[in-house]
Amino acid sequence: MFKIDIKDKALAPKGKKRILWADKDMPVLAKIRERFAKEKPFEGYRISCCLHVTAETANLMRTLVAGGGDAVLVASNPLSTQDDAAASLVEDFGVPVSAIRGENNDQYYSHIKSAIEHSPHITMDDGADLVSEILKNHPSLHKQIICSMEETTTGVIRLKAMQESGVLKFPIIAVNDVRTKHLFDNRYGTGQSTIDGIIRATDILLAGKTFVIAGYGWCGRGLSERARGLGANVIVTEVDPIKALEAIMNGFRVMPMDKAAAVADVICTVTGDINVIDSRHFPLIKDGCYICNSGHFDVEINLKALAKEAIEYEKEVRGNVDAYRFSSGKVIYVLGEGRLINLAAAEGHPASVMDMSFATQALATEYAVKNRGKLENLVHLLPRSIELDIANTKLATMGFEIDQLTAEQERYLSSWESGT
Repeated sequence: MFKIDIKDKALAPKGKKRILWADKDMPVLAKIRERFAKEKPFEGYRISCCLHVTAETANLMRTLVAGGGDAVLVASNPLSTQDDAAASLVEDFGVPVSAIRGENNDQYYSHIKSAIEHSPHITMDDGADLVSEILKNHPSLHKQIICSMEETTTGVIRLKAMQESGVLKFPIIAVNDVRTKHLFDNRYGTGQSTIDGIIRATDILLAGKTFVIAGYGWCGRGLSERARGLGANVIVTEVDPIKALEAIMNGFRVMPMDKAAAVADVICTVTGDINVIDSRHFPLIKDGCYICNSGHFDVEINLKALAKEAIEYEKEVRGNVDAYRFSSGKVIYVLGEGRLINLAAAEGHPASVMDMSFATQALATEYAVKNRGKLENLVHLLPRSIELDIANTKLATMGFEIDQLTAEQERYLSSWESGT
């Protein structure tokens, strides 16, 4: 049985205001919620969600419940929970939640255990921790789960590795890989919210600073553009030669981290990989540099190596800023404990971009239910028709119109006979 565990139910009134404020910028999801309330596509289904517990996520949960789902929510990151949003979900909207900002590792996994004990038919993940636990330790659920939705790049990478290893026991929909998610959420959402988190944590003026960004995927692209827009001198580090070329042709300097670390005022990792900032980099990093991460897990900065090499550690010299002092007198500042800086020190992505991401989540879940038993135990993309439906609805809610192909143009594009 799912156990509710939140910080303080007295936070609910503040959380409700936050949830409804976000809802006004999520019109696509609201339209889906209105339809779900009539059609009840999730009637009789238990849904366990392991996501960032934010006001925007609260509106997704409201949508699943409106569709008849018996839905519960736990955190996908120990520092991403908004305690007031969690309280309001429980008190005002009747959605069971187990998530507390700053929960330790044992609490984190006990909450995931509660989500598993909900005995879900459908799961939602942001990082694949819930699916991983089910696959490793709960074989009795494998046949019961009809599908899982995955929200983030790191999770999709893990799930594709599971697919290659032959351990997937139920279908996955890679929500992250749908264009209405990653082209907007990862680029514009992560770009803006990461900058927001860094500035809130440090009060730094980015203009004139050297800002090193590790990784030039969609998150790195967005972050690079936003940092440049605020006047920072942006350097990109990459392991993929094609992405490196793209960064160069977009006007950014590209170099290895071993060189970039020595000139950086700020370093932010967005790769999804381990030890991107490692022990060999710490002696190179100059005094007063801020290092942080906006990838999903807190593994991109080797904090154990940093703690070993530093002679003194001071927690929270400023909110969400920890200081590591070296024998030379140098100080390196780590933001948000190396966890997602946009959620550790800020509020995550703006609601208007999460509108598309969570609309995609909601329609992916409906698609999974409609296609129960038809999907192989693989990582799947959503049909293009669903992407286009979300994009067209978003455009309409924003007050924009686009052209339509004529019948003649459609025939031309689908033919091969017409040439020069």
